[in-house]
Amino acid sequence: MHKQSFVQGRESFSVKRPFTRRSFLTTSLKAGAAAFTTGLLPKRYVHAEGQYNVLFIMVDDLRPRLGCYGHSEMHTPNIDRLAQQGTLFNRAYCQYPVCNPSRTSMLTGLRPQTTRVFNNSTGFREMLPNAVTLPQHFKTAGYHTQSVGKIAHNLSRQDDIYSWSVPSWGLPITNQGPSNPSWQALDVEDDELSSGKTAKRAVEILKEIQNTRFFLAVGFHTPHLPLYAPKKYYELYEGEDFRLPSSSILPSDAPSIAGGKLIGDIRLFRDIPDKGTFSDAKSLELIWAYAASISYMDAQVGRILQQLDALRLTENTVIVFASDHGFHLGEHGKWGKNSLFEVSLHSPLMVRVPGQTHLGTKTDALVELVDIYPTLCDACQLPIPTQLEGTSMIPIIEQPTHPWKTAAFSQVKRGGVKGNSMRTERYRYTEWGQNGSRGTELYDYDTDPDETVNIADLSENTELVKHLSEQLHAGWREALPDISERISVPQTLLWDINNDGIVDIQDLLLVSNSFDVETLEHPKVDVNGDGRVDIIDLLLVAAHFGESNNPAAPSKSMPIPAEHAALVDEWLTEARLVDDGSDIFRQGIATLEHLIHTTVPPETALLPNYPNPFNPETWIPYDLAEDANVHIDIYNLKGESVRWLSIGFQTAGTYRVSSRAAYWDGRNAVGEPVASGIYFYTFQAGRFRATRQMVILK
Repeated sequence: MHKQSFVQGRESFSVKRPFTRRSFLTTSLKAGAAAFTTGLLPKRYVHAEGQYNVLFIMVDDLRPRLGCYGHSEMHTPNIDRLAQQGTLFNRAYCQYPVCNPSRTSMLTGLRPQTTRVFNNSTGFREMLPNAVTLPQHFKTAGYHTQSVGKIAHNLSRQDDIYSWSVPSWGLPITNQGPSNPSWQALDVEDDELSSGKTAKRAVEILKEIQNTRFFLAVGFHTPHLPLYAPKKYYELYEGEDFRLPSSSILPSDAPSIAGGKLIGDIRLFRDIPDKGTFSDAKSLELIWAYAASISYMDAQVGRILQQLDALRLTENTVIVFASDHGFHLGEHGKWGKNSLFEVSLHSPLMVRVPGQTHLGTKTDALVELVDIYPTLCDACQLPIPTQLEGTSMIPIIEQPTHPWKTAAFSQVKRGGVKGNSMRTERYRYTEWGQNGSRGTELYDYDTDPDETVNIADLSENTELVKHLSEQLHAGWREALPDISERISVPQTLLWDINNDGIVDIQDLLLVSNSFDVETLEHPKVDVNGDGRVDIIDLLLVAAHFGESNNPAAPSKSMPIPAEHAALVDEWLTEARLVDDGSDIFRQGIATLEHLIHTTVPPETALLPNYPNPFNPETWIPYDLAEDANVHIDIYNLKGESVRWLSIGFQTAGTYRVSSRAAYWDGRNAVGEPVASGIYFYTFQAGRFRATRQMVILK
């Protein structure tokens, strides 16, 4: 059984144990704890029934060629309407203008120099095995997380077990071969092509998860090449007089390395010449096809937003719409991305937060796609992990004219040569190689918005280049806005028991060690102030795990020492007894489960299955001291094999909760429910082998 098909969420079983004072927690106590916590949260973005849902729509190769970005020729009514309901960012930039590095940056909240993902073949888990992704952070906080379509670069990397509550849904990328044309107006319905199928599945999923707190990511491959769309979207632009780019050659005096492959992957298609520039007719044809593909994608976005409205979820859902980067449509002789020119780095971005004051606002603040992760945390009142390298855009959403970043940073690699680029309010400055040894570029958008002349080597710009070079090398941290006036941070957090600046395992241990203690060494352990210290106080601390009032505080959140695993397991058992389903309880329990997952136990062990007896399914928990292939053979009293569970390769860690433990549905190899009786199962992980008994009662 694939390990991602395990049951997610709350366990459907009861734990029996002796009744003690610590387990006697009344409804009024639980209600008081929840009310106490709710009172501590900022009110602006907190829904009465809990934190907001998230709908994250990601598009592939979309430049800001949309009606809401001033392109009146475009038919994009649904995206335009979304812009009217939220904030549109005129100056949003990707960190790396290639699919995999850019999406990795968005999903991890880290910049390419940190992820070390610079191409489409490297998986971020290879570079950063312990990274906490955006959906993973929300999953840990108790959200149901699910993805539809292209979110990571390909489905195998997207289907990250730590990030998603259920396996990702996606379609294989087709029509990329040289036997296919670069565009087609097809006589088909929307759902016969991939983006229509993606929208259809997203609509179905919204209905399925409407009663849960969710993080749903929907990715559209359109308008990525090839540009295939139903012909009705091509017909929208019949008679439209599209304009060619003002320049189809590299800027004057630009280093040759800046162009890379001037035409790029579009050469793969049969209707594209093998060499030479494109004719004006072919260029206009491709621009028309690009516009039609955008309108097709817009219609699919509209279907999802309409379903959100129909289910009455819109007013409780944060919506983000973004592309992974921009796209050349012949500018500088290039068709594609992977350049440090404006059209390649400039991405559409809009954010809608329920209850925001300024609707339909456009802001010129410089923002980056790496900012999406902390923004969603901020909007949904989740702690923002301290390791993130972006900045929450909520202050801009609250006040669009707020002074913001002084620069946005991007990079690419050409073979072994790095290109680093910086966009300021007026200029783009780029260095190729060490300190610009392979060339520098400077473009002034006030006087040359189409980047036709590189002015880096002009003598009158010597001081300007020196200043911009210093700013580029100072890096993104020096470009951050001053938001100290907005954030009024208390000297200590109520749940930071030892006042070291971060809520971590040490704070949980202090609370646990104070259970049933009359004289408290740390008064803050009684978090809810009810005069006693119990599991409720521990859950309140766990719900705020990782929060910090000191950005310089070391991250102590992961992983926890192995010797604490048994203790965290005890906390989980007791926490489930008092779980009333409220957000604060579920978030605290989710944190404890995540802590268990990060622990590498000292020895491999097979733990008691639960529930036992069961009806009709069970989970088989275990610990792995080292990576191993895991198999489970279930057999009856006669020694006859009933079911073989091939779990496959598992990394070292604990697999003790239903979302990770091995799962058996109580059926035999042909899918029939097994009879009541005594059964045995043999667990094998590498050289480790152990057998346990289970009883089935129906």
